[in-house]
Amino acid sequence: MKGELTALVLALVLSLRGTATAQQAAIVSGTVVDPIGTAVTDARVALTTADGTPVQAATTGAKGEFTFPDVPAGSYVVRVDVTGFTPFSTDAFTVDDGGRLLTLPLIVLAVEGFSTSVVVRATEAIAEEQIRVQEQQRWLGIVPNFYVSYVPNAAPLTSRQKFTLAAHETFDWTAFVGASVAAAIDQSTAAHPGFGEGTSGYAKRWAASFADNRTGDLLSHYVFASVFRQDPRYFYQGTGTTKSRLIHALASAVLARSDRGTTMPNYAQMFGNIGAAALSNVYYPHSERGASLMVSNLAISLASRAAKAVTQEFLGKRLTTHAPAGDRHP
Repeated sequence: MKGELTALVLALVLSLRGTATAQQAAIVSGTVVDPIGTAVTDARVALTTADGTPVQAATTGAKGEFTFPDVPAGSYVVRVDVTGFTPFSTDAFTVDDGGRLLTLPLIVLAVEGFSTSVVVRATEAIAEEQIRVQEQQRWLGIVPNFYVSYVPNAAPLTSRQKFTLAAHETFDWTAFVGASVAAAIDQSTAAHPGFGEGTSGYAKRWAASFADNRTGDLLSHYVFASVFRQDPRYFYQGTGTTKSRLIHALASAVLARSDRGTTMPNYAQMFGNIGAAALSNVYYPHSERGASLMVSNLAISLASRAAKAVTQEFLGKRLTTHAPAGDRHP
């Protein structure tokens, strides 16, 4: 009887040991390296069930190693996430009963792909912004100073932008005031007597004054500037000796910048002035028409442009409101 009891107890103990052994958890370990085999430290490693349920989390050590203890039997996935590398997930693997050590194959991370975003702004868009700044420029806050660029490397203008800028200056309210004042002066000094006196004479003088300036602006700043592909603006130098700045200003009457940035004869101003002078023969009194009128108007236009450029170079910046911040002063 005693022997049978002893045998029964022994069998029970062996049975309990077998059950404990069968239910013992396993250890899952692995190592994480980069594409050249260098250990990846401080990588976040997660152990999840095959359906994505979190089980344990760890961080790789100095040799890229990680360990998950006490992993019960089941199907699992190890996920690795670290800045600079593409997130990695193992295939699902199975942990069996028995408490054994399961070492995963070496985990090699790929460098994370990246893209560089470069914002390329069209030249036309840059020029548009610069034009908007120029169209705020006025001498003493009144007289338009739209055709002066304080940006030495300003973007070239398209034909459409040349027209827009020319139209803006041509039909600015100050153009009408200027024509009114000029007509009043001509009337008071009896200039162009062929226009007559009184209201009719004043109206003719006003129209002639307005047409002289407006046709010259449109022809030189838009029509011929587009035909010859040159920039109609005056580019402020602002630095250097007085002599160099004076030469720069005077030369602008006969030289211009092409749309490609090279220097070329100022064809736009030349032909624009000739065209405007020729058109003046249409509306000035018959007694004043002819080559002499055209030559005088052409000479006046050329001298006026040179004088205006010199004024721009030495005084214009100080007199101009809304000039861009950071521009160069003499």
